[in-house]
Amino acid sequence: MSRWVVTLLLALLGLAAALAFGWFIAPVEYVDTIPASLRIDYRTDYVLMVAERFHAQHDPEAARRQLSVLGSQSPAALCVEALRFAQVSSYSRQDLDLLNELDRSMQALSSPPTPVRTAP
Repeated sequence: MSRWVVTLLLALLGLAAALAFGWFIAPVEYVDTIPASLRIDYRTDYVLMVAERFHAQHDPEAARRQLSVLGSQSPAALCVEALRFAQVSSYSRQDLDLLNELDRSMQALSSPPTPVRTAP
């Protein structure tokens, strides 16, 4: 056999052995990762689950606490981000409505209260 054929066969054998080791013998395991490290699609799914629960319970404080596990962004910003991704990704109309409902609630929760003027 030619030296090139032997080299190519050995390279393919080494690649196969490396893949087998990585997939079967010592695969990567993620343990105790933080929810803030989720990709945008998984964060959007999480926000949607919070929106479904909010729709059933109508408890904005509980929704705010549940969204706070996704990092330092405000709950309102997380809702906007999730809503934008859901629109681009063609989520169903029902899911978009749930996200809109949660977004309106989080925007109202984060906006400062308007001062009430009293007559002097």
